[in-house]
Amino acid sequence: MIVATIYSLCAMTALLCTYLLLNAYAKSGYRLLLWSGLCFAGLTINNLLLVIDKLVIPDGDLSLWRTASALGAMMILLYGLVWDSE
Repeated sequence: MIVATIYSLCAMTALLCTYLLLNAYAKSGYRLLLWSGLCFAGLTINNLLLVIDKLVIPDGDLSLWRTASALGAMMILLYGLVWDSE
């Protein structure tokens, strides 16, 4: 029960960060907020896959998909930090 609560809170926190960052980008237009928001969207997907992997399908193995979503999220942020200059 505690594990399900912690995994769910992590997913909701990542979703809240995604919403706040993308909302701030919509208001200000500052591009770093966009890249950060997209990164957190990928991390939200990562957390949702973790919940599915550990709680819904405990016999399955979604570790490759979880790792791929985390890598994709970090690559988006890295692109935004390195190559997108204002």
